[in-house]
Amino acid sequence: MRADARRNYDRLLTEARLSFAAHGTDASLEDIARRAGVGIGTLYRHFPNRHALMNAVFGEALTTLLARSRELAAADRPCTALVEWLGAIVTHAGEYRGLSRALMSASHDTSSALFECCAPLREAGARLLARAVESGHVRPEVSIDDLLQLTNAIALAAEQTPSDPDVADRLLKLTLMGLATR
Repeated sequence: MRADARRNYDRLLTEARLSFAAHGTDASLEDIARRAGVGIGTLYRHFPNRHALMNAVFGEALTTLLARSRELAAADRPCTALVEWLGAIVTHAGEYRGLSRALMSASHDTSSALFECCAPLREAGARLLARAVESGHVRPEVSIDDLLQLTNAIALAAEQTPSDPDVADRLLKLTLMGLATR
């Protein structure tokens, strides 16, 4: 990438992060381009659609979540490791209004640029889930797809209840109680 193109790319990512944090993932792409000091055509040359821009913005968080899953993969308590990782996903999805909804819709849509985020998360979570199942603490019929949909649903519910900062933790705990073997 040429130096000027790289600067434009970086400015677009910075402005997208700020706009998504302030206005949600439905923030105006035209405003993001304007604030980055480029035209909308430049935005679309770098990011052909909203999901591509979202994927780039959330790449750093994805890297962090994947690194955390690798750390937790060797934990002495696999069920606790899975719960911690799912909590991190709920926290991440709650950082930007609309992200959880977008991730839910993109999780099985291979044509979506956001699918690129979903696939590695699914693989990382599947490894943690397999260990928790093998330890006998999680029911064998629990799937990682269900868990990821539930975590995004919890983040969406928390997004709709900003006056209750503890709602995500409560809902996650309630959900996870249903995963346990009896």
